[in-house]
Amino acid sequence: MGRPDGIRVKDQVPIYYLIPQFMTERHDSMNMCTVDIPVEPLRQYMNAKRREGKHISHMALILAAYVQVVAEFPCLNRFVINKRIYQHKDLKVSLVVLRNGGSANDDTNGKLDLDVKDTVFDIQRKIDEYIEINTAGAEEIETGIDKAMAVILKMSFLLNFIGWVLRFGDKHGLLPQALLNVSPFHASVLLTNLASIRTNHVYHHVYDFGTTSVSIAMGNMRDTVRRGPGGKVEVIRCLPLGVVMDERIASGHYFALVFAKLKDLLAHPEELEKPAAPEKVIY
Repeated sequence: MGRPDGIRVKDQVPIYYLIPQFMTERHDSMNMCTVDIPVEPLRQYMNAKRREGKHISHMALILAAYVQVVAEFPCLNRFVINKRIYQHKDLKVSLVVLRNGGSANDDTNGKLDLDVKDTVFDIQRKIDEYIEINTAGAEEIETGIDKAMAVILKMSFLLNFIGWVLRFGDKHGLLPQALLNVSPFHASVLLTNLASIRTNHVYHHVYDFGTTSVSIAMGNMRDTVRRGPGGKVEVIRCLPLGVVMDERIASGHYFALVFAKLKDLLAHPEELEKPAAPEKVIY
């Protein structure tokens, strides 16, 4: 049976289909790493755009680079469920937003619809629109997932049964599109900006429920020590990304190429002003 949110992958080498038989859950397949992004190229670019009257955020730059990486490395946009590998039919990012004036617990989840042809300007516009809609006071707005959860919680006596139905439906591709559209668990990537609340980066788990295979947590900027040209030790200010990934969707070498491309794009942010046009797609 097909899924409304994914296309079954059937053209990989046999080992890819064997691994999910042994690592059946996403939490059992998590690899974690920190990707340090030097901030000076980002700062210079953001300041140059500000002088042109354009606001570009760190989040927009990270997402724009991620979009271009997905265009070249489409395996990054895969997920494994019920021991089968699927390619996402779209590119969505799940975000957590703290509402204005809300308490520490007054946050909400939502999703951005992205496209591999989006430029950094397209993505900044989408982020601005998302934040404007989702950061109103709790009494002013409810997101789709808020409304869905409110309905479920009103039937608390059936909560365990409802949870089982949702998990069963998710596993077998039976969840309706309307629910998939609002579910923060069904996305290509989870992104959280912990630097906005002055918190260090963490390794945010990927959920067993849903289809999100990658999570990225942006943290407070920090100094990193590196050996530069001629063996000289350098201290470089970096934006750390805590990345957690489902290793069943791609090999370690593949992820290494992904991170190298991501860092190269963010070292040259002006490249993010152009739609992704990779010379080759790497599977």
